[in-house]
Amino acid sequence: MSSAALTRVARASFFSAPSARLRPVRALQAQPFRPAAVAGFSSASRRLSDDHHEESFEEFTARYEKEFESVQDVFELQRNLNNAFAYDLVPSPSVITAALRAARRVNDYPTAVRIFEGIKAKVENKGQYDEYLEELKPLREELGVNLKEVMYPEAS
Repeated sequence: MSSAALTRVARASFFSAPSARLRPVRALQAQPFRPAAVAGFSSASRRLSDDHHEESFEEFTARYEKEFESVQDVFELQRNLNNAFAYDLVPSPSVITAALRAARRVNDYPTAVRIFEGIKAKVENKGQYDEYLEELKPLREELGVNLKEVMYPEAS
């Protein structure tokens, strides 16, 4: 079949019988939204209300300590870390402690090292980072977590 014949066939099928190609409007009605089906994707759901409660730092800390204590696999650990570090604050040492213990529980050493890289990126200056390192030093030694700058001094 030549290209001219193909063009004629395509043009004839496109321009003929428009009512056969269009569905009636009643078939395009929107389906009702089912929030229960969407809520099944989250392991911890929170209800949003009109009076958006502003979470305090203490509530944030308690919530993430609880989240890290219930971590059972690497995916949950990394998801919780991404969420915790996404805020405009540096998580408290108690949250970092819970995260490091969760990393040990799921046997994820690389993520434990990356937690300290996240702290280094979030703090405002080197002094704050050094304070975190000093406070978390006993836990780091207990769990055997080295810092990236200790393992790769030339890269730091």
